[in-house]
Amino acid sequence: MFRRVEGAGARYSGVRRSLATAGPIRLMAYICARFAAPLRAPGLSPVKVSIVVEAGARDKSRRFVTVGPHSLGKALTPLPERRMIVDLLKAIVLGIVEGLTEFLPVSSTGHLLLVEHFFGFSDADLGKTFTILIQLGAILALLTIYSGRLWNIAMALPSDPAARRFVFGVLLAFLPAAVIGALAYGLIKTVLFNAWIVCTMLVVGGFVLMWVDRLDLKPVHHDATRFPLLTYFGIGVMQCLAMIPGVSRSGSTIVAGLLFGADKRAAAEFSFYLAMPTMVGAFTLSLYKDWHQLNGDGLIIIAAGFAASFVAGWIVVKTFLDYVSSQGFALFAWWRIIVGALGLIGLALIG
Repeated sequence: MFRRVEGAGARYSGVRRSLATAGPIRLMAYICARFAAPLRAPGLSPVKVSIVVEAGARDKSRRFVTVGPHSLGKALTPLPERRMIVDLLKAIVLGIVEGLTEFLPVSSTGHLLLVEHFFGFSDADLGKTFTILIQLGAILALLTIYSGRLWNIAMALPSDPAARRFVFGVLLAFLPAAVIGALAYGLIKTVLFNAWIVCTMLVVGGFVLMWVDRLDLKPVHHDATRFPLLTYFGIGVMQCLAMIPGVSRSGSTIVAGLLFGADKRAAAEFSFYLAMPTMVGAFTLSLYKDWHQLNGDGLIIIAAGFAASFVAGWIVVKTFLDYVSSQGFALFAWWRIIVGALGLIGLALIG
């Protein structure tokens, strides 16, 4: 472990950072940061900096690095422009992950948290808000594809009782998550956004999804717009489980729909309809709670992730229903189990 840095008569103790994860560049950048002022002082001669490395009680060694007044500060100190480019690339990757997983029963939030945990993000607080805000890109992809159906439903509201009943059913399904999400927002963001919880829920949810997919169910509902009101409400209650990252919003609603008698296509399609008010509500609540964290750089990063999630989400929505109608959910169940297991192994080995 990195215990102590000494140089030019100065000593800094108490730093604990794994050299395996820090790497030589981050290590040298840290040294530059500690000695930035004296290194850049005019006329200062090069400084030999000694680093005590302790891998264990019996394994201790000392490394020496000579740093000069002109070389390291410019070469190794991260520049704001470079950092911005790296963050933009990360945002695009996270946006693609969000778009690909938002409507699949694999937990988009869980995947984003794992990618952030192992891949890194420049600002931890903005990172948590980012995972909610870029979901709007995927939601707009869904709204774009379903715009014609939504328009027909809206036009039929004044004269068609079935249309009014469906809209009421969606709102009824949305209500439990809206109430619990508003009341438990702080707990969800500060406690449940945890990589260990995510990996555990991915594995558990994978086995549940596989079990339900293999059940010999006899579907009685084949149209997502004509479920009984009690079914809509039951699906909404089950959706509340998805507030635990790793459970999956679409996964919980699809499993509930199947258990309440819907066929695979209808259950998956209703998860699309329910995603519209649920994710727009989550976006609005997150924006209201965390708007103070947004700045110029943050908005650019979110815009990049937003665009990537829109494109990836559009592709998934166009292909998902046909796939599950013929193949079921086994692929997604195995994906959850494998990703969750690998995540647990990674957390145990490298934290």
